[in-house]
Amino acid sequence: MRTRGAVLLESPGRYEIVELEMDDPRPGEIRVKMVASGLCHSDDHFATGDQTPGILPIAGGHEGAGIVEAVGPGTLGFSEGDHVVFSFLPVCGRCTWCAKGLQNLCNLGAFLATGARFDDPTSFRLSLDGRPVGQLAGLGTFCEHVTVSTASAIRIDPSIPLDVAVLTGCGVGTGWGAAVNSAAVRPGDVVIVMGIGGIGINAVQGAAHAGANAVIAVDPVEFKRDSALKFGATHAVSTIEEATELARSMTDGQGADSSIVTVGVTTGRHIGQGLQAVRKGGTCVAVGIGDTFVKDGDINLHELTLSQKRLQGALFGACAPTADIPAQLAMYQQGKLELAGLVTTRYSLDQINQGFDDMKAGRNLRGVIVHDS
Repeated sequence: MRTRGAVLLESPGRYEIVELEMDDPRPGEIRVKMVASGLCHSDDHFATGDQTPGILPIAGGHEGAGIVEAVGPGTLGFSEGDHVVFSFLPVCGRCTWCAKGLQNLCNLGAFLATGARFDDPTSFRLSLDGRPVGQLAGLGTFCEHVTVSTASAIRIDPSIPLDVAVLTGCGVGTGWGAAVNSAAVRPGDVVIVMGIGGIGINAVQGAAHAGANAVIAVDPVEFKRDSALKFGATHAVSTIEEATELARSMTDGQGADSSIVTVGVTTGRHIGQGLQAVRKGGTCVAVGIGDTFVKDGDINLHELTLSQKRLQGALFGACAPTADIPAQLAMYQQGKLELAGLVTTRYSLDQINQGFDDMKAGRNLRGVIVHDS
């Protein structure tokens, strides 16, 4: 069948709306009618060239939710009409990492940028005028319909609005988990969150949920500082220097227990600032990414070693998609996790580039594409 989708024909480049040919689902695959797709900075990194796609053209989008239209032959666990959220990190359930409970490190993740089927790097589900087209993260949620591996799909309660549930496929877990799992925030902690976008706002929620005594949000944009205060931040400042001094004033000069760096385009300087802001034995969690080709760093190794600080990377907030996505949606249903308020603006597929422009201008916490029914 044919479907419309937003693809990158070149990188750097802008997303362009084209009509694509799409394969029917094979065994272990489902076809999904997309309802909503989140606009994440990671998608823009491929447009700016900060990250390199494995193939061009490539259909963008890795945060999505929709309704199952067709199920591949012999495929178990899914039926037509099921509501699903995609995890941008697939889960095979069999590799060493999945067996250890570290689903976010599943070996299938190595294939996310290739755009191909996970089990065959030469096989693609989309094409444009006879040319193979990749699917970012094996998904390509900026298409109106997608065929994907069941390793990427989580069935959810159909009563949950899909344009809200979509956020748990990346942004919510990445930010919330960065605080709860990677920073291991404890009751009474002082936490700094640096960068209040779609990820940082959920790190604020996560730190508040974990019982932090103070959550200091850092962002130069007033709208984002004001939003952070509504989502659980106790303080909001415009610079990391202000946040560091504020944390020290609360801790007899020691510094924050943890800092979580969620800047949209993260540099070594940001990481160095986050590490400097924490106390002896404190943790700096690196969540944001930047230009793949820049190998900068600004870490005081003397301070890192002798103050026994910890620099912790965080992929999807160390969440386990098959367990944590349903758990986060259950918290939403119970009124314990705010999701609807995260969506600042809804866009049509044809407005995708406006959505990314708004994201980079600091006008959105999260923009969401709502696909035509």
